[in-house]
Amino acid sequence: MPAYTYEVGDIVTLKKQHPCGSKEWEILRVGADFRLKCLGCGHQIMIARRLVEKNTRDLRKKA
Repeated sequence: MPAYTYEVGDIVTLKKQHPCGSKEWEILRVGADFRLKCLGCGHQIMIARRLVEKNTRDLRKKA
């Protein structure tokens, strides 16, 4: 499993999809907890860093 470097503005693809159908999230805050925004519906969540690292499928860097 690759070691990702997470930064604000990156797009992360998680294993499980959000109820709206999207699996892609934009990173708004990085730290012990991440703030993620769903790219499908705009819903924001706070999630533990360990869960994001465990469930990441892909990471696209900001342009």
